[in-house]
Amino acid sequence: MQLRFQYRAYLTPGQCISAARVFGCKRVVWNDALSLQKPRKAANKCLGNPRHRTAEGPYLQIPKAAELGKLLITSAKKSSERAFLTDAPVGVLQQALRDLDKAWKAHEDSKSGKRKGGRVEPPRAKSRKDNRQTARFTVSDHFKITKDGRLRLPKIGNVRVKWSRDLPSAPSSVTLIKDRSGRYWVSFVIESDPVADALPTVDGDQGIDLGLSRFAVLADGTHIASPKYLRRAEKKLKRRQRELSRKKKGSSNRDKARMKVARAHAAVADARRNFHHQWSHKLTGENQAVFVETLNVRGMARGRLAKSVHDAGWGQFVSFLAYKATRRGRQIVKIARDFPSSQICSACGHRDGPKPLHVRTWACSRPKCRAQHDRDWNAGKNVRNEGRRILTAPTPPTPGPGASRR
Repeated sequence: MQLRFQYRAYLTPGQCISAARVFGCKRVVWNDALSLQKPRKAANKCLGNPRHRTAEGPYLQIPKAAELGKLLITSAKKSSERAFLTDAPVGVLQQALRDLDKAWKAHEDSKSGKRKGGRVEPPRAKSRKDNRQTARFTVSDHFKITKDGRLRLPKIGNVRVKWSRDLPSAPSSVTLIKDRSGRYWVSFVIESDPVADALPTVDGDQGIDLGLSRFAVLADGTHIASPKYLRRAEKKLKRRQRELSRKKKGSSNRDKARMKVARAHAAVADARRNFHHQWSHKLTGENQAVFVETLNVRGMARGRLAKSVHDAGWGQFVSFLAYKATRRGRQIVKIARDFPSSQICSACGHRDGPKPLHVRTWACSRPKCRAQHDRDWNAGKNVRNEGRRILTAPTPPTPGPGASRR
């Protein structure tokens, strides 16, 4: 499996200028390629109508990354208008064309139903006003980690990196990232063997019920308090945003105020991410199997609790659980969205019916049971029971090639 290791990078003022040139060259190549491909897409849509078919054929061929590379990189560097492309490594510019191909493919596959998920919009032109910039360096660019612990990036120089942990193997690529708050990061892609990284087998499993008042309640009764990082920082964010709105557009003071807003938001996101990392690390390390419910986060984020849903970050937490479980040799089971975890009595299995959200404790209506339940704890137990049932359920046999499809 592929893993991504990210570290903080500290660029000198001269290196920041060089990095800005690399980002700009990548943006120009992307926009040039997009300007060639978009008219052909529109023409193909028109020629798809039988009334517009031509003798040469109904469709115009869209140039691929290799053809665009010769036209927009190799040949363009010889012209006076695009001579500045020599300020960026060739691999970074070629990678921009590959990424554009992937963006078009994702858009087409989403329209035809080949790609799971929602509709993917077609790629758009990149603006120099974008506050987040990236540039990916491949092995062909000959990036290198020097003996003194610096990262040598072509056209930029030896970058100082804060190595919070060692790289387990040689990276296949590195991405230089400038986030909205002006910080620089380097992200390495590493090939990892899940068998070698697997932890010793342990006895135990855990069911997780995610919530808002409490971030999660586990099947063993553990309550994880909701940190509510965004709610706690709202006063500071309001003040920073108010200061930004008073600044004149286009002024340097407005840029400084925008940076303060971005840094305040980055602090919230970093704290939330660290919280998710800590608990996903703990849960996958102490349990052989982890069961979690599947929530419609996108739908819940459209309601009156949208800010609290975004503040909890359930989607990020579940994704952390999934990749860490895979890497450590653990099992993670996602329970179906329609499973009534809050309606079933975990003691006797009786389904007691739906309950409004303000009901936090309830008693089983079955006369022989009458068990008292905390709503979230009971849901965590039911999630664990359902996960165990899914793990022990026999796998249906695969029909042979001659089997009937009825």
